[in-house]
Amino acid sequence: MPSQEPPYLRISDDLRRRITEGEWRIGERLPSRAQLAAAYGVGANVLQRAQELLISEGLLEGRAGSGTYVRTPAERRPMVRSRHRSLHGSAPFAARPGAADPAGTWDATSYARTPAPARIAERLAIEPGEWTVRTCYEFLLDGRPVQLAESWEPMAVTDGTPVLLPELGPLAGAGVVARMASIGVTVDFAVERPRPARAGQEQAHLLGLSAGDLVTLIERTYFDTEGRAVETADLVVPDAGWDIVYELPVDGR
Repeated sequence: MPSQEPPYLRISDDLRRRITEGEWRIGERLPSRAQLAAAYGVGANVLQRAQELLISEGLLEGRAGSGTYVRTPAERRPMVRSRHRSLHGSAPFAARPGAADPAGTWDATSYARTPAPARIAERLAIEPGEWTVRTCYEFLLDGRPVQLAESWEPMAVTDGTPVLLPELGPLAGAGVVARMASIGVTVDFAVERPRPARAGQEQAHLLGLSAGDLVTLIERTYFDTEGRAVETADLVVPDAGWDIVYELPVDGR
C-alpha cells in the first residue's frame, strides 16, 4: 500500500537523515533546489516546502541569492520562569536556575483605554470592550531582542492610581506583584500555559527571525487572593535559542 505521508515530509525526513549522517557538513551549501527536486522526482514547490520545514527547525538556513546551507547549531540557554524572580521584577533571563541575571533590559510602550479583545476579556473575566491598559514589551539581552510580551490590565483595578501605567510612575518597572501591592491588591498566584507556535511577520521582524520560525507562546495570568484576574499577557520566546525552565516551590514537610 503506498505511503499516505505528504511528499514534502518524506523528503524533509530524508534530508534530515543525510545531514545527520554528515553528507553535508555544518556551513556547507546544499545542492540547488532544482537539483534536489529533480533527484527526488518532485516539483520545486514540494522541495521548497521540505526545506522550509528544516529551516523552521533550525537545521538549515536560507541565504538570499546564495542558496541553502546547513546551519551552525545555536546555543540554547535557559530562560527561567520563577515565582521568586517575578516577585522581584527581574528580567526573564539567567545563565542557569538560581544564577545572576546577565545584562537584560527592556523597552515598553503602554496604551490606556484599550478595549479588551474577546480572547483577552475571557482571560480577565471582564466584558469584551471594557477598558484595559495594554503594554507592549521588547526584552533585550546585550542589546539584542530575545523575548516579546503583550500585557493587558483591567483599568477597573488601577484607574486613578499612581500605577496605572506599568512603566511610568513611582513603581515603574517593579513588576505586577509590587505595583498591585502598592494599591492594596495582593497577587496570590499566576497561571502559565506554554505552547509551541510560529512567529508572525511582526514578531519575526522584532526578534530577528523568519516568519514561521518556531517560538514558545506563554499565556500568563496573575490572580489576586479573591481569584480575580488582575493582569494577563502573551509572552513570545524564540525556540531556537532558549529553553523555558520552571522553578517550582516545594512545600516543607
